[in-house]
Amino acid sequence: MFSPPSLRRWVPVLAAAGALVLSAAPGAAAAGGPHLLYAGAVPGARIEVNGPVAFDIVGMPAGTDEVTVTSPALVEPVPLTPLRKGSVEFVQTDAPGTRHRIRGDIAPGTYPVTATSHGRTVATARIPVVAEGSAMIGRFVIGDAKRPLPAEGDRSAVRPGSDVIVVLTDGQPAAGETSLTVKSPLFDGPLTLRKGEDDPGCKCDDGSTLYGGHTTVRDDIPAGRYPMTVVSHHGQETTTRQVTVAGPPVPHSRLPWLLGGGAAVALVVLASIAVRRGRRKRRAAA
Repeated sequence: MFSPPSLRRWVPVLAAAGALVLSAAPGAAAAGGPHLLYAGAVPGARIEVNGPVAFDIVGMPAGTDEVTVTSPALVEPVPLTPLRKGSVEFVQTDAPGTRHRIRGDIAPGTYPVTATSHGRTVATARIPVVAEGSAMIGRFVIGDAKRPLPAEGDRSAVRPGSDVIVVLTDGQPAAGETSLTVKSPLFDGPLTLRKGEDDPGCKCDDGSTLYGGHTTVRDDIPAGRYPMTVVSHHGQETTTRQVTVAGPPVPHSRLPWLLGGGAAVALVVLASIAVRRGRRKRRAAA
C-alpha cells in the first residue's frame, strides 16, 4: 500500500495504526465496496493542523480511472491514481507544487472526507485533526523498579508498596520542557518525570524524548484500577493511563525510617548525653 516513492514514508504509519477502516458510501456494497484509508504525519494516524496527509482507496470497481478526495479540512482536493494499470487500489501522488495538507486556519476537531469518481461518491470518512505541534506520546508506563518495564498497552500490575519506575516518551516534546508532573491516587503526592532520565528498562531508539522518574506505590491502596495522568506541553495537553494494582503489599524494612526524622534527632541527643556523662566520670576520677 502506498507504493509510489513519494508515499512510501506512510507505510510504517499505517502498519502502526492498523487497518484504518472508514465508512463505505451509501449504495456501496458493505463487504466489498471501496474503503478509504488515510495516514497522518505521525504514528497512530493522527493528523495535525497544517500537517501533510496521504490517502489510499481500495476495492474500486474494475475500469475506474480516477478518484478525487475532498474535505473542508484540506487545502485542496487530492487526486488518486491507480497503483498500476487495472488496479482496484488508488493511491495519492504528490506532484511538484501540490499542497496536500490540512488547512492551517481550522480548529482541531473531526472533519468529513469524501472520495468521488466522475462526480459519484464512492467512499466517505471522518478524520480527527489535532493541534499543530501536539504531543506524540509513544509510551507512558509504570513498572516494578526491579523488573523490565512493560510495553505500551501490556497488561501488567503493580503491588501496593512497590518501588516503581514511570516513563513517558514524546516524539514531539514542547520546547524547553525539561520535566513533567504525574498525578495519581497510586502515589502519596505528585511525581516529577525528568527529561533524559534513562533506565535499562527503556531504551528509546525511535528519536523520541524520554522522561522518567522513580517513586513508591502507596502501601495502603486497595486492589483495583487507577488513573495515572501527566500534563505536558506546558499545561496544554493531558494524557491518562489506567494502572492495575494487585497482590499483597510489599514489605519494607523500618530501618530507613528509624534513621530519619525525629528518630535521628533522638539518637543525636542520646549520644550527646553519653558523651557528657563520660566526661563527668573522668573528672570525678581525676
